[in-house]
Amino acid sequence: MNLKQYYAHIREIEETLGEPFVVLVSLETPDGGRPGVRTEVPRHLAARFVAEGRSRVASEDEAREFRQQQLAAKKEADRLETAGRIQFAVVPEGELTSLRPGSRGGKQ
Repeated sequence: MNLKQYYAHIREIEETLGEPFVVLVSLETPDGGRPGVRTEVPRHLAARFVAEGRSRVASEDEAREFRQQQLAAKKEADRLETAGRIQFAVVPEGELTSLRPGSRGGKQ
Protein backbone atom coordinates (compact mmCIF):
# COMPACT_ATOMS: atom_id res chain seq x y z
CA MET A 1 0.00 0.00 0.00
CA ASN A 2 1.33 3.40 -0.95
CA LEU A 3 0.86 5.59 2.11
CA LYS A 4 1.16 8.84 0.17
CA GLN A 5 -1.75 7.84 -2.07
CA TYR A 6 -3.74 6.58 0.92
CA TYR A 7 -3.46 9.84 2.86
CA ALA A 8 -3.95 11.95 -0.29
CA HIS A 9 -7.20 10.05 -0.90
CA ILE A 10 -8.32 10.69 2.69
CA ARG A 11 -7.55 14.41 2.30
CA GLU A 12 -9.54 14.55 -0.95
CA ILE A 13 -12.56 12.99 0.73
CA GLU A 14 -12.19 15.27 3.77
CA GLU A 15 -12.26 18.35 1.51
CA THR A 16 -15.61 17.25 0.06
CA LEU A 17 -17.18 16.97 3.52
CA GLY A 18 -18.60 20.36 4.44
CA GLU A 19 -19.52 20.00 8.10
CA PRO A 20 -17.10 19.60 11.02
CA PHE A 21 -19.12 16.53 12.17
CA VAL A 22 -20.48 14.05 9.64
CA VAL A 23 -23.16 11.37 10.02
CA LEU A 24 -21.98 8.04 8.62
CA VAL A 25 -23.82 4.81 7.85
CA SER A 26 -21.75 1.69 8.37
CA LEU A 27 -21.28 -0.89 5.63
CA GLU A 28 -20.92 -4.64 6.02
CA THR A 29 -17.25 -5.56 6.27
CA PRO A 30 -15.46 -8.92 6.17
CA ASP A 31 -14.25 -8.42 9.74
CA GLY A 32 -17.81 -8.40 11.11
CA GLY A 33 -18.91 -4.79 10.61
CA ARG A 34 -22.69 -4.44 10.88
CA PRO A 35 -24.36 -2.55 8.04
CA GLY A 36 -26.75 0.34 8.64
CA VAL A 37 -25.45 1.62 11.98
CA ARG A 38 -25.44 5.43 12.00
CA THR A 39 -23.01 7.52 13.97
CA GLU A 40 -21.65 11.06 13.99
CA VAL A 41 -17.89 11.54 13.82
CA PRO A 42 -15.40 14.34 13.15
CA ARG A 43 -14.70 15.06 9.49
CA HIS A 44 -11.18 13.55 9.50
CA LEU A 45 -12.46 10.22 10.87
CA ALA A 46 -15.38 10.22 8.44
CA ALA A 47 -12.96 10.62 5.54
CA ARG A 48 -10.86 7.72 6.80
CA PHE A 49 -13.85 5.37 7.23
CA VAL A 50 -15.17 6.25 3.77
CA ALA A 51 -11.72 5.77 2.19
CA GLU A 52 -11.39 2.36 3.84
CA GLY A 53 -14.86 1.30 2.65
CA ARG A 54 -16.18 0.84 6.18
CA SER A 55 -18.90 3.51 5.92
CA ARG A 56 -20.67 5.87 3.60
CA VAL A 57 -21.80 9.43 4.21
CA ALA A 58 -25.46 9.53 5.25
CA SER A 59 -27.96 11.29 3.02
CA GLU A 60 -29.41 14.57 4.26
CA ASP A 61 -32.62 12.80 5.29
CA GLU A 62 -30.73 10.07 7.14
CA ALA A 63 -28.56 12.65 8.93
CA ARG A 64 -31.59 14.77 9.90
CA GLU A 65 -33.45 11.71 11.23
CA PHE A 66 -30.35 10.56 13.18
CA ARG A 67 -29.88 13.97 14.79
CA GLN A 68 -33.57 14.18 15.70
CA GLN A 69 -33.33 10.75 17.36
CA GLN A 70 -30.23 11.86 19.26
CA LEU A 71 -31.98 15.04 20.42
CA ALA A 72 -35.04 13.06 21.56
CA ALA A 73 -32.81 10.60 23.44
CA LYS A 74 -30.98 13.49 25.14
CA LYS A 75 -34.26 15.11 26.21
CA GLU A 76 -35.51 11.79 27.62
CA ALA A 77 -32.24 11.23 29.51
CA ASP A 78 -32.46 14.73 30.97
CA ARG A 79 -36.08 14.12 31.98
CA LEU A 80 -35.18 10.84 33.69
CA GLU A 81 -32.27 12.47 35.48
CA THR A 82 -34.49 15.26 36.77
CA ALA A 83 -37.20 12.80 37.83
CA GLY A 84 -34.64 10.67 39.65
CA ARG A 85 -33.46 13.41 41.93
CA ILE A 86 -34.58 12.84 45.49
CA GLN A 87 -36.43 15.73 47.03
CA PHE A 88 -36.81 16.07 50.74
CA ALA A 89 -37.77 18.69 53.25
CA VAL A 90 -36.57 19.26 56.81
CA VAL A 91 -39.53 19.46 59.14
CA PRO A 92 -39.17 20.42 62.83
CA GLU A 93 -40.31 17.72 65.25
CA GLY A 94 -43.20 19.82 66.51
CA GLU A 95 -44.66 20.14 63.03
CA LEU A 96 -44.03 16.47 62.30
CA THR A 97 -46.18 15.45 65.26
CA SER A 98 -49.03 17.58 64.00
CA LEU A 99 -48.78 15.94 60.58
CA ARG A 100 -49.14 12.39 61.93
CA PRO A 101 -52.55 10.76 61.46
CA GLY A 102 -54.72 10.87 64.56
CA SER A 103 -52.77 13.76 65.98
CA ARG A 104 -54.51 16.88 67.19
CA GLY A 105 -51.64 19.26 66.73
CA GLY A 106 -49.55 18.43 69.77
CA LYS A 107 -48.03 15.68 71.87
CA GLN A 108 -50.45 13.25 73.39
